[in-house]
Amino acid sequence: MRHHLIRLVLAMLVLLTVLTAVSFVQAQGQQTLAKPAPRWPDGRVNLGPTPGEAGLWFPIDARISSPDSGQGRGPGGPPGAPRYPNLKYSQVPFQPWARALLDYRLDNAFEPHTRCKPSGGPRQMMTPYGIEFVDLPELKRMYIMDVGGPHTWRTIYMNAREHPQALSPSYYGHSIGHWDADTLVVDTVGFNEAFWLDREGSPHTGQLHLIEKFTRTDMRTLKYEVTIDDPGAYTAPWTGGFYLQWTPGVELFEYICQENNFASGLMLGAEESVDRGSRIVP
Repeated sequence: MRHHLIRLVLAMLVLLTVLTAVSFVQAQGQQTLAKPAPRWPDGRVNLGPTPGEAGLWFPIDARISSPDSGQGRGPGGPPGAPRYPNLKYSQVPFQPWARALLDYRLDNAFEPHTRCKPSGGPRQMMTPYGIEFVDLPELKRMYIMDVGGPHTWRTIYMNAREHPQALSPSYYGHSIGHWDADTLVVDTVGFNEAFWLDREGSPHTGQLHLIEKFTRTDMRTLKYEVTIDDPGAYTAPWTGGFYLQWTPGVELFEYICQENNFASGLMLGAEESVDRGSRIVP
């Protein structure tokens, strides 16, 4: 009788362990399986929040190239986070002067973004406090708005076929977009040279031509890819990218960059190597 009771207790413990494990796996599955990407009534993918809800995109391991060793300046990402197979610095087709400038910027981070200047191309997608896509099909416009910048936004013209012939160079350039299945493809030219392409300091010239691809793979994941074609700074076009994560329940807020600038370290560069022989104005 006693042995029978022991066997019964052991059997119940095994059953409880199995049920607990199954419940844990099911819970993990519910947490990891994201809903499909939302769509508008016409079938297009919605890159923003669903009607009546709020949310913003935040970058994961925001970089378009990686150091040959070490972590680099990017924020990294949590274990298991999706990462784009970016080129190493040694694999990026820099012209010699461009690679030398990158190395200098890695030591002396005089980044215009930390002085409240707009940042075009991939650097906008790395903006602190998130970004939002505003789709206005009746105006044939898509806007990309960010919080941690100088109250600017980027306009994507969805009904344009060509760029204007005489463009005044600007931080965001002139963007035209179209849908390739579920991917928003954006073609941009007309940049000035007053911003960095990324946090590390990848340079560019006025010849910069970007092809960006935005793909919302599911409800909470956005894949960003950018092809950089700039014969003034690189010997060949090259591609980089990263992912962004959807954070529900948050919205753009009023942010005065000049009054909330806590990046003094990024204004002065590394103490041991900063060049104080020139002005700090970008």
